Amino acid sequence: MVLIAQAAYLVATVLLVVDLRRDSREGWTWLAVAGVAVLLHAGVHLLAWRNSGGADMHFFAALSLVGLGMAALTSVVGAGGRMAALGVVGYPVAAATLAGYAGYGHHVVEVLDWRLQLHAWCALLAYATLAVAALLAVMLWLQDRALRRHQFGRWRFALPPLTELESLLFRTVAVGFALLTATLLTGVLFVEDLLAQHLVHKTVLSVLSWLVFGGLLLGRWLRGWRGRTAAGWTLVAMALLVLAFFGSKFVLELVLHR
Repeated sequence: MVLIAQAAYLVATVLLVVDLRRDSREGWTWLAVAGVAVLLHAGVHLLAWRNSGGADMHFFAALSLVGLGMAALTSVVGAGGRMAALGVVGYPVAAATLAGYAGYGHHVVEVLDWRLQLHAWCALLAYATLAVAALLAVMLWLQDRALRRHQFGRWRFALPPLTELESLLFRTVAVGFALLTATLLTGVLFVEDLLAQHLVHKTVLSVLSWLVFGGLLLGRWLRGWRGRTAAGWTLVAMALLVLAFFGSKFVLELVLHR
């Protein structure tokens, strides 16, 4: 199932690139193939959870779940039209995270009560949503730079208009910010010893990321931030979030083996 899902992700990517090069809006074969890949990807985790008796949230499993969320969101957004270009990056990333999970990600599951599970799922949804926002920010930065330099390459016409891209970026950031807020709140309410030694840096970096995302939304509302400013703030906030979650999990689980 893993290999079929990976192959489907890559086939969907190739079909999508072909459609974008042809400037086609009627070829939805890539979307159907991507849908199959997403379902198979989810099936891999569901089967693993059934066999182990619970949801695995270790490093590679969490990374794969975020990749799954990115692929699903990319498909939903891409179905709307020219934003399909997201899949050119999103689908290969999902395939790579699934490969990591299949090769190294299976661990003995720790039984978590519903409160900690709620915290974990809010976190994974927030990271997946904000990762898509980061991809949108990269697209926005590239398009803004091309316009400033008067570089009208063929690739740019596969992207939506700049204002539409900015609007989707801020909507995605707003949803991700709400999910990240829920993650921090459930962490404060439900996680014991939140400021324990192995959680201090994770908590601090997560709060810093939350502040940057909040500052970005406030700057958009009060000062109309856009373009490279919006892209830069989004990428900085996402970098902090990656360090907070996956950086800490990498060190604790793969380096220190805790």
